[in-house]
Amino acid sequence: MSENPITTPYRGRFAPSPTGPLHFGSLIAAVASYLEAQQQQGAWLVRMEDVDELRNVSGAADDILFTLDAYGFEWDGEVMYQTRRKQAYAEAMDKLVDQHLVYRCTCSRRELRENAIMGDYGLIYPGFCEHKDHPAHKEHALRLRTSQQPHEFNDQIMGLFGQNLKQDIGDFIIRRRDGLFAYQLAVVVDDAFQNISHIVRGFDLLDSTPRQIYLQQCLAYPAIEYAHLPIAINAKGDKLSKQTGARGIGKKPDVAMLVDSLKFLGQQPPDNLARASLPTVWQWALENWKLDAVPRQPKILHRD
Repeated sequence: MSENPITTPYRGRFAPSPTGPLHFGSLIAAVASYLEAQQQQGAWLVRMEDVDELRNVSGAADDILFTLDAYGFEWDGEVMYQTRRKQAYAEAMDKLVDQHLVYRCTCSRRELRENAIMGDYGLIYPGFCEHKDHPAHKEHALRLRTSQQPHEFNDQIMGLFGQNLKQDIGDFIIRRRDGLFAYQLAVVVDDAFQNISHIVRGFDLLDSTPRQIYLQQCLAYPAIEYAHLPIAINAKGDKLSKQTGARGIGKKPDVAMLVDSLKFLGQQPPDNLARASLPTVWQWALENWKLDAVPRQPKILHRD
């Protein structure tokens, strides 16, 4: 992929993980990010967030792209794959090391479960290894030092949100014990490389955003605008996902499901649109899309 192949003021993206087929929750994020980019006359890129190689399912990436194409999505440029970007992540990590922001951590998950405090966003890393000098040959993860400075941003849907990373999260991992780079580092490096200006994604990633903003600042990357959508949950209150058994949306376009995603996003399409052709649905959606109409709530029940 050529560097920075598209030059438009608005650059959005859809970044699924190839751990299985797209489901309704994935469709919501794809539809919203696509329509917002189209309305802003910007670019919409697709990135395969396959950095966690142990979770990737063979053939899933191709299936996802086939499904997106079948449903009528049109992306700009080539699809990026994180598994091909390891050198870029290593270079970014070296910059953080040079700033003395990184240290080796040998804490096991068991040690953290037994000793760390549970916060609003999961276990808060207590800093056990921050002032230790573990030898490089000993198995370890790499953590990024955080600060007490609040990191706030104004989400376009959910409003003002912020965290004190040291208190609410603790120093977080940027490279795992198994040598794989962590999602937080990879996504920030890729967003900067692709000149992403706006991110529209699910509410489940809202609490990751202050960490990503902090990383952007540490690496001197440009700031990004964020909009976090309500996530679809099942009757048990679980987020629709591959892990909770959400069914795939199929490789043939389900017009009724596409219209259902518009309803979920607060767009109020006419009832007869579910019986229209795929191009007609997209035409209506492009002409009527309003980000302001998206419900300002974290979760919405969807009967899959």
